[in-house]
Amino acid sequence: MAQKPSIPKGTRDFGQQEMAERNYIFDTIRSVFKTYGYAQIDTPAMENLSTLMGKYGEEGDKLLFRILNSGDAFSGIDYDSFRTGDGEGSYNSKALSMKVCEKGLRYDLTVPFARYVVQHQNEISFPFKRYQIQPVWRADRPQKGRYREFYQCDVDVIGSTSQLNELELVQIVDRVFHLFDVNVLIKINNRKVLTGFAEICGFPDKVVDITVAIDKLDKIGLEAVKAEMIERGLTPEAVAVLEPILLLSGTTSEKLAVMRSLMNGGSSSGLVSAEGLKGLDELEELFGFIEAAGITSPVEIDLSLARGLNYYTGAIFEVKALDFAIGSICGGGRYDNLTGIFGLPGMSGVGVSFGADRIYDVLKGLGKFPEGLRSATKLLFSNMGKDELLYTLPVARGLRERGVAVEIFPDAAKLKKQFDYADRKAIPFLSINGENEMEQGIVQVKNLSTGEQKQFAKDDFDAIVGFLS
Repeated sequence: MAQKPSIPKGTRDFGQQEMAERNYIFDTIRSVFKTYGYAQIDTPAMENLSTLMGKYGEEGDKLLFRILNSGDAFSGIDYDSFRTGDGEGSYNSKALSMKVCEKGLRYDLTVPFARYVVQHQNEISFPFKRYQIQPVWRADRPQKGRYREFYQCDVDVIGSTSQLNELELVQIVDRVFHLFDVNVLIKINNRKVLTGFAEICGFPDKVVDITVAIDKLDKIGLEAVKAEMIERGLTPEAVAVLEPILLLSGTTSEKLAVMRSLMNGGSSSGLVSAEGLKGLDELEELFGFIEAAGITSPVEIDLSLARGLNYYTGAIFEVKALDFAIGSICGGGRYDNLTGIFGLPGMSGVGVSFGADRIYDVLKGLGKFPEGLRSATKLLFSNMGKDELLYTLPVARGLRERGVAVEIFPDAAKLKKQFDYADRKAIPFLSINGENEMEQGIVQVKNLSTGEQKQFAKDDFDAIVGFLS
């Protein structure tokens, strides 16, 4: 029995229509990136596992796809050296996997970008502005809006600490979704403020535990987040210090004023956080830039925004679609220490990543794809027989040389079949040429939407192109 064809869960095939729509997304985003001076690079699908491990937090490490070493990866393994002593057959699976899997599929584009910067530091100019549009892989549980293989569209600048870079990313986000005609909310926080949370509640060593917990606030609610923080080692008193922060509301200036008071010793703990105050200074400066720049999308401070990646050190961004229920469709932040892991300390960068697959779902769900994407072909020449075909070929060539997408129906079939083909592919123009047209040296072109039909000299390509436009 033949095997039933299938693909792994969390992955998708994309047909011609879907690829036209996806390329619309990529081309739109790419065009905006270019207007801000960003240039494209690519990095390999797989990286050394040592490059990836430890960069995404404990939960992120679990989602890395590991690639088994080629050949017999398990030959010559001294299994006794990996025993844990917890009973017969118990092994240190993490250490063993690192032995047999030295490479992994990239989890995102930011860590490979940092590796690229360090490896090529003598070849590039700083500040270095780059974008990448490539797939990434995560061993996540597939569900609506969450895939194991998906594309990211990353834009980063590294080698500058100026918050004008953060502003530029907000402007890029604003422009991209304006072109898509999608209403979005841009949320901003600062990792230094999150560090301040930990310091004023008396647990400065619990920054990661706190951020991982509060990053789930939108998903599991306040009470569950409070319970998780206690499970992670915080006291009820410490959680009580954090609760009013997570419930803050009001305008940007009101939030900043309350937060400044709390960070400056005004919380129930009475503790002061210099790091938290620095983060508030950065937020205040950034929102001043945003106001001056005239951003059209709503932008707000969200103090529950944590984005549980270990490498963020400053501003954190997340973008939500306002009219379509789905997770974040864009996010990122400032990172000061990422290249230091690879031997180049003191190189600050900031970037955001557009989730192309979720953006696709949003545009599809809201019906925002332009109608013209339905077909790449502009004009179909009918096939009326061998002589007519030979007459048509040079006309088709001349139009293609002028950038027009042209097809010739391959078979001398009934005209109904050829009309049906044009209809199914949403080809807007059809040209039928028989003996009369050949004798007169003309071609007939019909607009299938309006019914308008014109005839042209077979070599008057400019006139034909004008009609097709």
